[in-house]
Amino acid sequence: HVQLVESGGGSVEAGGSLRLSCISNGNPYSTNLCLAWFRQAPGKEREGVAAIDSAGKNPTYTHSVAGRFTISKDDAKDIVYLQMNSLKPEDTAMYYCALVGTNVVADPLDSYEYDDWGQGTQVTVS
Repeated sequence: HVQLVESGGGSVEAGGSLRLSCISNGNPYSTNLCLAWFRQAPGKEREGVAAIDSAGKNPTYTHSVAGRFTISKDDAKDIVYLQMNSLKPEDTAMYYCALVGTNVVADPLDSYEYDDWGQGTQVTVS
């Protein structure tokens, strides 16, 4: 399995920005794969936020973050980013990075598609 490590979480006021990073220790991001960010707030189900494939084209976003969040990746550094702007209190959650070793997924925002997960980084918006 691939180890994924997230960073960049923190506390921010509403309207602020954060950039999350997820680095892999064993699966080059340039090979066939799909990467995604999920989040889970206390008492709620895990929710797919954004996903990107190895080509980096046509990223997918859940409706509530479209236009505010941007997923991207740096193949040279094996890092995937989630730039979060115009943050709202309802964005407060633990954010997780996930990976699956294929470009072909039925629903890139469905957690069941993914094999490898990071430990998460907390984002709090007040």
